[in-house]
Amino acid sequence: MGQVMALGLGLQDDFFVAALVDTSEPHTLFGARYASSLAELEPADIDVVVDFSTPLGVTVSASWCAAHAVALVIGATGLDDEQRSAVEHASRSTSVVMASNFSLGAVLSERFAVVAARYFERAEIIELHHDHKADAPSGTSLSLAHAIGEARARAGRAPLVDPTTRHSVPGARGADAGDGIMVHSVRLPGLVAHQEILFGSPGEGLTIRHDSYDRQSFVRGVELAIRSMSSLPGLVLGIDRFIQ
Repeated sequence: MGQVMALGLGLQDDFFVAALVDTSEPHTLFGARYASSLAELEPADIDVVVDFSTPLGVTVSASWCAAHAVALVIGATGLDDEQRSAVEHASRSTSVVMASNFSLGAVLSERFAVVAARYFERAEIIELHHDHKADAPSGTSLSLAHAIGEARARAGRAPLVDPTTRHSVPGARGADAGDGIMVHSVRLPGLVAHQEILFGSPGEGLTIRHDSYDRQSFVRGVELAIRSMSSLPGLVLGIDRFIQ
């Protein structure tokens, strides 16, 4: 993802990629310098750090950005409560945008799903990713399940109860991501990031599907976050508010 972001953001006329940070030097630097850590960089030369690394890497970036008042965009998922707390603490000192998905299509599909949620009796999610993704379910599917649950609650619908009473294989019905909304995770080589939201009511169904065929699909959302984020300290979760 770092390579993809460096290429995509570097193509913008008004963006300059100053450095790529990793424990080992990336194959291509796209004209930027290499640094093994943020500590090697001069904070005055950096306007924003984009971090798609790991939950642990995010906490390091959050600490450095907070100490030097450098804005931070986070695309890594799977943070635990302590790591999220570190991000929230950093947002008291600098501007932070953290999103589970920076694809505009994925964000719009969640918006459409929230509209549909109140009208259908049941909903389930199938998320499909490449086989190197470390966390399951995806952060996108978890935030989506939460949004659907909230929409159903606002419409006066009770949490879903799985009608299945006999499980021939444990886990066959997926995982309850909250409010009875089941999430099914698929991990296969050749995939990038794909998601289906399935709604059902007597006599009809609705499927909302989004596909990211290339990681370049996430660049535009990161660009939008950078251009839209406030210059004041604070934490923004997701990029939905930036899409009009």
